[in-house]
Amino acid sequence: MSELSAEAKELLRRPIPAWVTTVRPDGSLHGTIVWVDLDGEDVYFNTAIGRAKEKQLRQDARVSVSLLNPEDPFHWVSVSGSARLDTEGADADIDALAKKYLGVDSYPGRQPGEQRVTVRITPDHVLYSGGQ
Repeated sequence: MSELSAEAKELLRRPIPAWVTTVRPDGSLHGTIVWVDLDGEDVYFNTAIGRAKEKQLRQDARVSVSLLNPEDPFHWVSVSGSARLDTEGADADIDALAKKYLGVDSYPGRQPGEQRVTVRITPDHVLYSGGQ
């Protein structure tokens, strides 16, 4: 296990979109943009059940999340590990992410009948660059 430095955590706490990479069933990589935050040492993001990320992570839990400071392209963090998916508390998690990224109390993109899932990653590997 690799630990996040205080500086890496500070970057991950900022409302900067990140990208997550999962593994498709054919072994190719799938990257998408996500909102992220921290829960202790874990990095987490949220998605809906049935989406490609969720399906892929249930078949292959390997995942990476990377975030780039838009003000300094040499200031970035990348975290990889195994995903744990949890529906308990997932609605509250997406609302917390909406608050962080949009300043609203409730996630406005929720669809009728949608079930949310939180994806938690305890870092196995952390790469961090403090920038210029």
